[in-house]
Amino acid sequence: MIIQPMTHLSPHHPLPPAHFHGACELPHLGVIEVSGSDAVSFLHNQLTHDLALVPADAVRFCAFCNAKGRMQATFVANVHAPDTVWLICRRDVLAAVCKRLSMFVLRAKARLRDASDEMSLWGLVGGPLPSAWKKQTLMGGTAMGLYPAAGHARALWAAPAGQSPVNDAHRAGLSLDAWMWGEVMAGVADVQAATAEAFVPQMLNHESVDGVSFKKGCYPGQEVVARSQFRGAIKRRAFILSGPAMQAGQVVFSSHDATQDCGVIAQVAQSGDGGGVAIACLQTAAVDASTLHLGQANGPLLQRLPLPYALRDDI
Repeated sequence: MIIQPMTHLSPHHPLPPAHFHGACELPHLGVIEVSGSDAVSFLHNQLTHDLALVPADAVRFCAFCNAKGRMQATFVANVHAPDTVWLICRRDVLAAVCKRLSMFVLRAKARLRDASDEMSLWGLVGGPLPSAWKKQTLMGGTAMGLYPAAGHARALWAAPAGQSPVNDAHRAGLSLDAWMWGEVMAGVADVQAATAEAFVPQMLNHESVDGVSFKKGCYPGQEVVARSQFRGAIKRRAFILSGPAMQAGQVVFSSHDATQDCGVIAQVAQSGDGGGVAIACLQTAAVDASTLHLGQANGPLLQRLPLPYALRDDI
């Protein structure tokens, strides 16, 4: 069964940034390289998605949770070779998460290190790109398909440092602000320092965008994540909002209750009309038939935009 996104939506749609096409470097992302004969099996036992049976043409979107099921980081995970996995994540959580994951290695033949300075990471928008969570060799690197934004195909591109994907199809005309706008409009938030350990995966709809496998074995926080899914305990969901400029970690209030917030901003970007767009984790009971406000009960009005995917309950 598929649950369609809630339909009480504002007619306002923020303008995309100018030149939402091309390529740009992504300095806010880094790479944890996990190497060794047990690299894949080790990560399979730590992350929310199946890495042991990942198809050769696919990547995984997944998270590393704490014992309470709260996400410490999210990754685009690429099994680059049988003994090498790239975990692409936000740089502001990379060092802490690399250290934390390393504590679980024990006797496994796996070594984790920050390989960010040895990698070139770019974002691509438009052109012939792999579909979401698929990969292909492109311009000497690995293009990893992401969810589209406003109908535009998107991908992460990774290669050794010094290389770039810029060519006639992907010119370096894409700004980082434009890329971040696409991240928000795709409705798939990652975990950054301001939101580390704030959400279980379903609070950001990650089970609905292939970020969680409920058929694999145990991993840290797995019981909490599974219980949330199968006992109907998901009371907060991710929504896309537009309004003024926002910051990750800011709270949101509903007109239903002026005494306490109903959620938090998870990821932000600037929109082409000078305002901002954001992915927010909100109480589902507070969203319909109410107005949403930034920071306080009488704060700036926020408008809800449609999600580009349906919410699943048939996992």
